[in-house]
Amino acid sequence: MHPPQRLLDSLVMRVEESGFRAHGLHVQVGDDAAEHHWSPDVRREVHSVAKGVSVLAVGIAADDGLIDVDEPVSRSLTDVAFGAGSDQVTLRHLLTMTSGIDMPWSESELTDWPDLAREFLGRPSRGRVFQYANASTYTAMRVLATRVGDVGAFVARRLFEPIGIPDVTWQRCSIGHVAGGAGIALTTREVARLGQLIRDDGVFRGRRVVSARWCRAMHSEWVVRPEAGPGYDRYAMAGWGGPGQLWRLHGAYGQMLLFDGDTVVTVTADDHAGADAFAASVADVLLRSAST
Repeated sequence: MHPPQRLLDSLVMRVEESGFRAHGLHVQVGDDAAEHHWSPDVRREVHSVAKGVSVLAVGIAADDGLIDVDEPVSRSLTDVAFGAGSDQVTLRHLLTMTSGIDMPWSESELTDWPDLAREFLGRPSRGRVFQYANASTYTAMRVLATRVGDVGAFVARRLFEPIGIPDVTWQRCSIGHVAGGAGIALTTREVARLGQLIRDDGVFRGRRVVSARWCRAMHSEWVVRPEAGPGYDRYAMAGWGGPGQLWRLHGAYGQMLLFDGDTVVTVTADDHAGADAFAASVADVLLRSAST
């Protein structure tokens, strides 16, 4: 039995013992993979895993010389009435959630204001303070659109098509811009392809899609949050540190990519309350496997 199957069997057992409501699991170690599904592997909303897609999209544009992540967004979004300090916010700040702009998530935020980016940047910034917000990633994609045109089309052509994921649609706001922080539906296998690309530093099956620095930016130069609990006390560009030796992309209701060296575990689920405990189970299974 090859290593991915052994790991998968252990994780399936953890799912069934815990009652975690998983849809699918995919385990890749090196070039080998194994998967298990409790329901058909159809496309489902991946929630904040889309933030990783947004980082890759910005990275591709930066590789092309189209955008500078450390340039104030006020140079791109010139028709915004900026709040105090918000004109100094950069793409890096938006993608690492350090804009310092307070805008709590709401289910209707894409329609609550005529223009969410204007509303977001019109609020004051408290400096480089961590403020997790879907509006932050949405605004980053608005900046990207000033350089690449329609972001959904750019991502489809430059990211999804090269890794074999066709016909992806992205939820849009009322004025036609992509949601950014959520709004993409993928199968478990398709999420696993993203995981493979990120693990392999931007190369997919021998083809360079994005430079390595953007994949590494998801789990380096952490924004440390000492007041937060384990698994939420470090954030980079879309990636959370932990649990344990892992780092992860983590979407609501248990959509996760969990990375540990050359191992990637992909999870799709419908269990928001159980996701953190299952992520800890993944860390435990991988740690035990490494010690045997």
